[in-house]
Amino acid sequence: MFDIGFSELMVIGVVALIVIGPEKLPRVARTLGHLAGRLQRYVADVKADINREIELEELRKMRDSMQEAAADMQSSVQSELNKTEADLNKTVADVVQNKPEEKKPTAEEKKPAA
Repeated sequence: MFDIGFSELMVIGVVALIVIGPEKLPRVARTLGHLAGRLQRYVADVKADINREIELEELRKMRDSMQEAAADMQSSVQSELNKTEADLNKTVADVVQNKPEEKKPTAEEKKPAA
């Protein structure tokens, strides 16, 4: 995050020792350490939340693409079924139209021969 070298840390430490004093310096350093830890945890939580949101968005996109693929497959299967049904109905209608009419037996043909 910050590019601070060892020599710069030493200068900050000497200035803090002079300004704050030797009695209060350990307490201030401890407080700064706690605050730095809280800041790191907060940044880690924010990063985790962002990563979770990104993964959730990717899952939503994947779900949408799968639903779209399923809908396309369903429509193609439905269109094939409709096409096959129409072909079968046409074939049945053609067979019924071209079928020679059966001769119906008359009353005399129904009588048994005696």
